[in-house]
Amino acid sequence: MAITLNSGFNMPIIGLGVWRMDDKDIKSLLINAINIGYRHFDCAADYQNEAEVGDALADAFKTELVKRKDLFITTKLWNSDHGHVLEACKDSLKKLQLDYLDLYLVHFPIATKHTGVGTTASALGEDGVLDIDTTISLESTWHAMEELVSLGLVRSIGISNYDIFLTRDCLAYAKVKPAVNQIETHPYFQRDSLVKFCQKHGICVTAHTPLGGAVSNTEWFGSVSCLDDPVLKGLAEKYKKTVAQIVLRWGIQRSTVVIPKSSKLERLAENFKVFDFELTKEDIDVIKSMDRNHRTNQPAKFWGIDLYA
Repeated sequence: MAITLNSGFNMPIIGLGVWRMDDKDIKSLLINAINIGYRHFDCAADYQNEAEVGDALADAFKTELVKRKDLFITTKLWNSDHGHVLEACKDSLKKLQLDYLDLYLVHFPIATKHTGVGTTASALGEDGVLDIDTTISLESTWHAMEELVSLGLVRSIGISNYDIFLTRDCLAYAKVKPAVNQIETHPYFQRDSLVKFCQKHGICVTAHTPLGGAVSNTEWFGSVSCLDDPVLKGLAEKYKKTVAQIVLRWGIQRSTVVIPKSSKLERLAENFKVFDFELTKEDIDVIKSMDRNHRTNQPAKFWGIDLYA
Protein backbone atom coordinates (compact mmCIF):
# COMPACT_ATOMS: atom_id res chain seq x y z
CA MET A 1 0.00 0.00 0.00
CA ALA A 2 1.14 3.52 -0.75
CA ILE A 3 -0.06 7.10 -0.41
CA THR A 4 0.22 9.45 -3.39
CA LEU A 5 1.93 12.65 -2.25
CA ASN A 6 0.99 16.09 -3.53
CA SER A 7 4.21 15.96 -5.55
CA GLY A 8 2.76 13.06 -7.52
CA PHE A 9 5.10 10.39 -6.15
CA ASN A 10 3.96 7.32 -4.22
CA MET A 11 5.16 6.79 -0.65
CA PRO A 12 4.84 3.27 0.83
CA ILE A 13 2.52 3.44 3.83
CA ILE A 14 4.88 1.45 6.03
CA GLY A 15 8.61 1.99 6.29
CA LEU A 16 11.54 1.18 8.52
CA GLY A 17 13.08 3.87 10.69
CA VAL A 18 16.84 3.55 11.25
CA TRP A 19 17.17 5.77 14.33
CA ARG A 20 19.39 4.22 17.02
CA MET A 21 20.35 1.22 14.89
CA ASP A 22 23.83 -0.10 15.64
CA ASP A 23 26.22 0.49 12.73
CA LYS A 24 27.34 -3.16 12.68
CA ASP A 25 23.74 -4.41 12.33
CA ILE A 26 22.44 -2.03 9.66
CA LYS A 27 23.46 -3.96 6.55
CA SER A 28 21.90 -7.25 7.63
CA LEU A 29 18.78 -5.50 8.96
CA LEU A 30 18.18 -3.56 5.76
CA ILE A 31 18.84 -6.55 3.52
CA ASN A 32 16.47 -8.65 5.61
CA ALA A 33 13.89 -5.85 5.57
CA ILE A 34 14.02 -5.68 1.76
CA ASN A 35 13.55 -9.45 1.61
CA ILE A 36 10.53 -9.14 3.91
CA GLY A 37 9.01 -6.52 1.60
CA TYR A 38 10.01 -3.12 2.99
CA ARG A 39 10.59 -0.53 0.28
CA HIS A 40 10.63 2.61 2.41
CA PHE A 41 13.52 3.60 4.68
CA ASP A 42 13.56 6.63 6.95
CA CYS A 43 16.99 8.12 7.67
CA ALA A 44 18.43 11.37 9.00
CA ALA A 45 21.81 13.06 9.12
CA ASP A 46 21.38 13.23 12.89
CA TYR A 47 21.17 9.45 13.19
CA GLN A 48 24.86 9.38 12.19
CA ASN A 49 24.49 6.16 10.21
CA GLU A 50 23.79 7.37 6.66
CA ALA A 51 27.11 5.91 5.45
CA GLU A 52 26.23 2.47 6.81
CA VAL A 53 22.76 2.68 5.25
CA GLY A 54 24.42 3.69 1.99
CA ASP A 55 26.67 0.62 2.06
CA ALA A 56 23.64 -1.60 2.61
CA LEU A 57 21.71 0.01 -0.24
CA ALA A 58 24.70 -0.22 -2.58
CA ASP A 59 24.99 -3.92 -1.78
CA ALA A 60 21.26 -4.43 -2.44
CA PHE A 61 21.55 -2.71 -5.82
CA LYS A 62 24.77 -4.51 -6.78
CA THR A 63 23.29 -7.94 -6.08
CA GLU A 64 20.05 -6.90 -7.87
CA LEU A 65 18.03 -7.63 -4.75
CA VAL A 66 16.08 -4.48 -5.55
CA LYS A 67 16.23 -1.58 -8.01
CA ARG A 68 16.70 2.02 -6.93
CA LYS A 69 13.39 3.06 -8.50
CA ASP A 70 11.55 0.59 -6.27
CA LEU A 71 12.81 2.13 -3.01
CA PHE A 72 11.62 5.25 -1.20
CA ILE A 73 14.48 6.85 0.76
CA THR A 74 13.95 9.71 3.19
CA THR A 75 16.57 11.68 5.07
CA LYS A 76 16.56 14.96 6.95
CA LEU A 77 18.26 18.34 7.23
CA TRP A 78 19.80 18.84 10.66
CA ASN A 79 19.24 21.96 12.76
CA SER A 80 22.79 23.30 12.36
CA ASP A 81 22.62 23.14 8.54
CA HIS A 82 19.63 25.43 7.90
CA GLY A 83 21.96 27.95 6.32
CA HIS A 84 23.73 25.24 4.28
CA VAL A 85 20.87 23.25 2.78
CA LEU A 86 22.46 22.40 -0.57
CA GLU A 87 25.75 21.28 0.98
CA ALA A 88 23.94 19.23 3.63
CA CYS A 89 21.77 17.49 1.05
CA LYS A 90 24.79 16.65 -1.11
CA ASP A 91 26.60 15.31 1.94
CA SER A 92 23.66 13.00 2.74
CA LEU A 93 23.46 11.85 -0.89
CA LYS A 94 27.18 11.05 -0.89
CA LYS A 95 26.91 9.02 2.31
CA LEU A 96 23.79 7.22 1.12
CA GLN A 97 25.46 6.62 -2.28
CA LEU A 98 22.37 7.91 -4.10
CA ASP A 99 21.78 10.26 -7.02
CA TYR A 100 18.53 11.59 -5.60
CA LEU A 101 16.34 11.44 -2.49
CA ASP A 102 12.68 10.53 -2.60
CA LEU A 103 11.99 12.81 0.34
CA TYR A 104 14.06 15.41 2.22
CA LEU A 105 12.65 16.82 5.45
CA VAL A 106 13.47 19.77 7.69
CA HIS A 107 14.13 17.68 10.79
CA PHE A 108 13.09 20.30 13.36
CA PRO A 109 11.67 23.82 12.92
CA ILE A 110 14.72 25.42 14.46
CA ALA A 111 18.03 26.71 13.13
CA THR A 112 21.03 26.40 15.42
CA LYS A 113 24.65 27.51 15.28
CA HIS A 114 26.41 25.93 12.30
CA THR A 115 28.95 23.35 13.40
CA GLY A 116 30.04 22.14 9.96
CA VAL A 117 28.15 20.09 7.38
CA GLY A 118 27.98 16.47 8.45
CA THR A 119 28.44 17.23 12.15
CA THR A 120 25.15 16.80 13.96
CA ALA A 121 25.95 17.10 17.65
CA SER A 122 23.50 19.54 19.25
CA ALA A 123 25.02 23.01 19.40
CA LEU A 124 24.78 24.04 23.04
CA GLY A 125 25.79 27.38 24.53
CA GLU A 126 27.85 27.81 27.67
CA ASP A 127 24.59 27.72 29.64
CA GLY A 128 23.84 24.23 28.33
CA VAL A 129 20.91 25.50 26.29
CA LEU A 130 20.53 25.00 22.53
CA ASP A 131 22.38 27.76 20.66
CA ILE A 132 19.56 28.99 18.39
CA ASP A 133 20.49 31.03 15.31
CA THR A 134 17.98 33.88 15.11
CA THR A 135 19.30 35.14 11.76
CA ILE A 136 17.90 32.23 9.72
CA SER A 137 14.16 32.04 9.16
CA LEU A 138 12.21 28.89 8.43
CA GLU A 139 11.01 30.60 5.26
CA SER A 140 14.56 31.00 3.94
CA THR A 141 15.29 27.38 4.83
CA TRP A 142 12.19 26.26 2.94
CA HIS A 143 13.09 28.21 -0.20
CA ALA A 144 16.51 26.54 -0.12
CA MET A 145 14.73 23.17 0.12
CA GLU A 146 12.68 24.12 -2.94
CA GLU A 147 15.89 24.68 -4.89
CA LEU A 148 16.81 21.03 -4.29
CA VAL A 149 13.69 20.01 -6.21
CA SER A 150 14.63 22.32 -9.07
CA LEU A 151 18.11 20.79 -9.18
CA GLY A 152 16.71 17.26 -9.34
CA LEU A 153 18.44 16.21 -6.12
CA VAL A 154 15.16 15.62 -4.31
CA ARG A 155 11.77 14.46 -5.59
CA SER A 156 9.67 15.64 -2.66
CA ILE A 157 10.33 17.95 0.27
CA GLY A 158 8.64 18.15 3.62
CA ILE A 159 8.72 19.21 7.22
CA SER A 160 9.04 17.39 10.52
CA ASN A 161 7.93 18.19 14.06
CA TYR A 162 5.94 21.23 12.85
CA ASP A 163 2.76 22.19 14.70
CA ILE A 164 -0.39 23.65 13.09
CA PHE A 165 0.89 27.25 13.26
CA LEU A 166 4.25 26.52 11.65
CA THR A 167 2.64 24.26 9.05
CA ARG A 168 0.15 27.01 8.18
CA ASP A 169 3.01 29.51 7.78
CA CYS A 170 4.90 27.08 5.54
CA LEU A 171 1.84 26.75 3.31
CA ALA A 172 1.65 30.54 3.07
CA TYR A 173 5.21 31.09 1.84
CA ALA A 174 5.82 27.81 0.00
CA LYS A 175 6.19 27.79 -3.77
CA VAL A 176 6.56 24.01 -3.52
CA LYS A 177 4.04 22.71 -1.02
CA PRO A 178 5.38 20.42 1.73
CA ALA A 179 4.50 16.86 0.77
CA VAL A 180 4.88 15.44 4.28
CA ASN A 181 4.85 16.47 7.93
CA GLN A 182 6.57 13.81 10.03
CA ILE A 183 5.42 13.98 13.65
CA GLU A 184 5.22 11.80 16.73
CA THR A 185 1.78 10.26 16.89
CA HIS A 186 0.48 7.03 18.45
CA PRO A 187 -2.52 6.00 20.60
CA TYR A 188 -1.22 7.90 23.65
CA PHE A 189 -0.39 11.02 21.56
CA GLN A 190 -2.94 11.15 18.76
CA ARG A 191 -2.76 14.84 17.78
CA ASP A 192 -5.96 14.53 15.84
CA SER A 193 -6.26 18.26 15.10
CA LEU A 194 -2.77 18.44 13.57
CA VAL A 195 -3.26 15.24 11.58
CA LYS A 196 -6.59 16.44 10.19
CA PHE A 197 -5.20 19.92 9.42
CA CYS A 198 -2.33 18.47 7.41
CA GLN A 199 -4.52 16.01 5.55
CA LYS A 200 -7.12 18.70 4.79
CA HIS A 201 -4.39 20.74 3.10
CA GLY A 202 -2.92 17.86 1.13
CA ILE A 203 0.06 17.16 3.39
CA CYS A 204 0.70 13.51 4.17
CA VAL A 205 1.39 12.77 7.84
CA THR A 206 4.16 10.33 8.66
CA ALA A 207 4.00 8.95 12.19
CA HIS A 208 7.43 8.67 13.73
CA THR A 209 7.50 6.79 17.03
CA PRO A 210 4.25 5.09 15.90
CA LEU A 211 4.54 2.49 18.68
CA GLY A 212 5.11 5.09 21.37
CA GLY A 213 8.85 4.56 21.58
CA ALA A 214 8.60 1.37 23.60
CA VAL A 215 11.80 0.47 25.50
CA SER A 216 13.99 3.02 23.70
CA ASN A 217 12.05 6.06 24.83
CA THR A 218 11.36 4.63 28.26
CA GLU A 219 15.13 4.37 28.75
CA TRP A 220 15.94 7.82 27.34
CA PHE A 221 12.95 9.89 28.39
CA GLY A 222 11.19 7.91 31.11
CA SER A 223 8.03 7.80 28.99
CA VAL A 224 5.14 5.35 29.15
CA SER A 225 4.60 2.93 26.25
CA CYS A 226 1.14 2.24 24.89
CA LEU A 227 2.27 -1.30 24.06
CA ASP A 228 1.68 -2.22 27.71
CA ASP A 229 -1.89 -0.90 27.71
CA PRO A 230 -4.44 -3.56 28.76
CA VAL A 231 -7.05 -2.26 26.28
CA LEU A 232 -4.65 -2.69 23.37
CA LYS A 233 -3.66 -6.10 24.70
CA GLY A 234 -7.34 -7.03 24.66
CA LEU A 235 -7.69 -5.93 21.05
CA ALA A 236 -4.58 -7.93 20.15
CA GLU A 237 -6.22 -11.05 21.59
CA LYS A 238 -9.46 -10.29 19.73
CA TYR A 239 -7.74 -10.02 16.34
CA LYS A 240 -5.10 -12.66 17.12
CA LYS A 241 -2.38 -10.11 16.44
CA THR A 242 0.38 -8.49 18.48
CA VAL A 243 -0.19 -5.16 20.20
CA ALA A 244 2.32 -3.56 17.82
CA GLN A 245 0.35 -4.84 14.82
CA ILE A 246 -2.85 -3.37 16.26
CA VAL A 247 -1.20 0.01 16.79
CA LEU A 248 0.36 0.09 13.32
CA ARG A 249 -2.92 -0.95 11.70
CA TRP A 250 -4.65 1.89 13.58
CA GLY A 251 -2.07 4.32 12.18
CA ILE A 252 -2.58 3.03 8.65
CA GLN A 253 -6.36 3.32 8.95
CA ARG A 254 -5.86 6.99 9.88
CA SER A 255 -4.19 7.35 6.45
CA THR A 256 -0.86 8.10 8.10
CA VAL A 257 2.43 6.56 7.01
CA VAL A 258 4.04 4.54 9.82
CA ILE A 259 7.77 4.02 10.23
CA PRO A 260 8.37 1.65 13.16
CA LYS A 261 11.97 0.99 14.14
CA SER A 262 13.19 -2.45 15.14
CA SER A 263 16.57 -4.13 15.34
CA LYS A 264 15.09 -7.61 15.72
CA LEU A 265 14.42 -9.70 12.63
CA GLU A 266 11.25 -11.27 14.02
CA ARG A 267 9.88 -7.81 14.83
CA LEU A 268 10.71 -6.54 11.32
CA ALA A 269 8.59 -9.31 9.85
CA GLU A 270 5.84 -8.91 12.44
CA ASN A 271 5.53 -5.13 11.90
CA PHE A 272 5.10 -5.64 8.16
CA LYS A 273 2.19 -8.08 8.55
CA VAL A 274 -0.54 -5.51 8.98
CA PHE A 275 -2.39 -5.75 5.67
CA ASP A 276 -4.40 -8.93 6.27
CA PHE A 277 -6.89 -7.49 8.77
CA GLU A 278 -8.86 -4.33 9.47
CA LEU A 279 -9.97 -2.73 12.73
CA THR A 280 -13.71 -2.10 13.08
CA LYS A 281 -15.03 1.43 13.54
CA GLU A 282 -15.98 0.49 17.10
CA ASP A 283 -12.43 -0.55 17.90
CA ILE A 284 -11.04 2.56 16.22
CA ASP A 285 -13.29 4.57 18.56
CA VAL A 286 -11.97 2.58 21.55
CA ILE A 287 -8.40 3.52 20.62
CA LYS A 288 -9.46 7.13 20.04
CA SER A 289 -10.64 7.30 23.66
CA MET A 290 -7.16 6.29 24.89
CA ASP A 291 -5.42 9.56 24.00
CA ARG A 292 -3.29 10.88 26.90
CA ASN A 293 -1.56 13.74 25.06
CA HIS A 294 1.64 11.97 26.12
CA ARG A 295 4.75 12.88 24.13
CA THR A 296 7.36 10.14 24.49
CA ASN A 297 10.22 11.75 22.52
CA GLN A 298 11.34 14.96 24.22
CA PRO A 299 14.64 16.45 22.98
CA ALA A 300 14.50 19.06 25.76
CA LYS A 301 16.39 16.46 27.78
CA PHE A 302 19.42 17.15 25.60
CA TRP A 303 18.78 20.74 24.53
CA GLY A 304 17.94 22.44 27.82
CA ILE A 305 14.87 24.05 26.21
CA ASP A 306 11.42 22.76 25.33
CA LEU A 307 10.84 23.70 21.70
CA TYR A 308 7.27 22.45 21.99
CA ALA A 309 6.39 24.82 24.84
